[in-house]
Amino acid sequence: MPELSNAAPARQATLAQLGMELRLTARRGENLFVIVVLPLILLIFFALVPALTPNTPKPIDFLLPGILALAVISTSLVNLSIATAFERSYGVLKRLGGSPLPRAGLVAAKIGAVIVVEVLQVALLTGVAVALFGWAPGAGASIAVVIAAFGLGTLAFGGLGLLMAGTLRAEGTLAAANGLFLVFLLLGGVILPVDHLPGLLADLARVLPASALSDAYRIGLGSASGDALPSLLVLLGWGAIASLLAARSFRWE
Repeated sequence: MPELSNAAPARQATLAQLGMELRLTARRGENLFVIVVLPLILLIFFALVPALTPNTPKPIDFLLPGILALAVISTSLVNLSIATAFERSYGVLKRLGGSPLPRAGLVAAKIGAVIVVEVLQVALLTGVAVALFGWAPGAGASIAVVIAAFGLGTLAFGGLGLLMAGTLRAEGTLAAANGLFLVFLLLGGVILPVDHLPGLLADLARVLPASALSDAYRIGLGSASGDALPSLLVLLGWGAIASLLAARSFRWE
């Protein structure tokens, strides 16, 4: 019974923190631009002007999975890392340590908020792709692969985000997160096929979590054929290593 009585306040505090994380996300205009507006602009622009995918019969089939990957990156990496880093810098995390909210509850609330936002991104981007460009899943689509890619992508980029937020100064995290976002946008197979890159860049891109997530989404949505397992294993490797390093090195103040 004491365990149950102790668990209830922690659970309530976690749910309250989840609601606060979502409200704070909705209030940050610059973050909303990165996680909502920018992916939507890129999807519509490159679907209408398929300059980077001239040999693709329906550019939206290539673009949507890549933009869905970019949405995960923007939320799990950019938004999570920058918000958490500044909370640590301002002493917010330290003050939360004195509340009924346990550390595990804080992490759960942050990851929960990330997942909620990502689900909304998927609904918005997919809805726009269907309404404006007539997108439909391919014949070989697999919901299991899509869910696995979603989960492992969140783990990989969320781990990287918390690793930066817990070890770098807030300004350093801001610069690193935006820099990585640009790298993953250019080399992650999001809007430009990896095989269009020069040799060394293409080799680098293939081991990055961004290209693995884009490829897994394309296979899962039926836009490409092949085995998604190698891409999922790359995501799992990045997620396991980044999460382990984040857990061992995170500083709460």
